[in-house]
Amino acid sequence: MTDYKLDKLDYRILKILQENSKITNLDLSKLIGLSPAPTLERVKKLEQAGIIASYHAKLDSKAMGFQVKTFVLVSLNWKSPDTMDRFLEKIRRIDEVTEVYIITGEADALIKIVCKDIPSYESILFKKLSQIEEIERLKSMVTLSTAKESMVLPLQYE
Repeated sequence: MTDYKLDKLDYRILKILQENSKITNLDLSKLIGLSPAPTLERVKKLEQAGIIASYHAKLDSKAMGFQVKTFVLVSLNWKSPDTMDRFLEKIRRIDEVTEVYIITGEADALIKIVCKDIPSYESILFKKLSQIEEIERLKSMVTLSTAKESMVLPLQYE
């Protein structure tokens, strides 16, 4: 990312695009009070600076048949200096693992897993995760429901 200096209009653009990345440039330009050409130029600069990393369609996991979401605390077996690298290389190959965070505290990593049902989760746990030799201990937390889930950063112009 470059040292791109964000101004108030950039923040407004980013807020709007986070909420609706399918908005047309014309509609975006009306919302921020610029004509379409400079609006598009600003969006392009935000993309080139790496501030806008990508655009995605957010799918409803339940509608797609993914009924189980778990968070797993992972403690690693630190037998070699490249333990974390080897763990990450292996964990990235598991499609059901949708997020991985390296953390401090009681564990070394927090992973999010989405799957169809409990038998699917059991299979992932025993046939995939438990086969990763760098893992010493797992602590699973199965979600009951989702109270809030947002990909929108709390942007405020300062």
